[in-house]
Amino acid sequence: MLRLFVALDLTEEVRQRLAGLAGGVPGARWTEPESMHLTLRFIGEVPEDQAMDIDAALAEIRAPAFTLTFDGVGMYGSARRARVLWAGVERNEALAHLQVKIESALVRCGLPAEERKFSPHITLARLKDAPTDRIGRFLSDRGLFRTGPMPVEHVTLYRSHLGNGGAVYEALREYPLDSV
Repeated sequence: MLRLFVALDLTEEVRQRLAGLAGGVPGARWTEPESMHLTLRFIGEVPEDQAMDIDAALAEIRAPAFTLTFDGVGMYGSARRARVLWAGVERNEALAHLQVKIESALVRCGLPAEERKFSPHITLARLKDAPTDRIGRFLSDRGLFRTGPMPVEHVTLYRSHLGNGGAVYEALREYPLDSV
């Protein structure tokens, strides 16, 4: 069985800008810059033959290359029990269309449709018992975070290896987007 997901890779410049947001929240487990990505669809555990079908389906997707701007920070969970700190993505129709095409291709491969609404973000940190005042300060101090446009020229199929130190991501294949 292979644990897979489809994601956008980040440029080194964007990774470093995002990594620069880290700090100031006790109990936060910050994402390493080399592990940062924008998940388009978590697939989960699939047998190898289905992984081959997924690879073939992703290779057939045609979508234009585009640019993406990261904008703002936020959290998932409640104010009393935040679970994740994230960096947001400026609304982007090309990204939304690409995600729909990927979702459709994966459903054709026999995967169940994703029930959650697509909410593009970069996970900055996972939280456990972090003080709410420090989370609030983190969000207000970094609320104006914004990057310049980042080129998106391919989509990547990743395999996730779970271990004691967290997940390790292995890029299996890149699927180029069409030049504009």
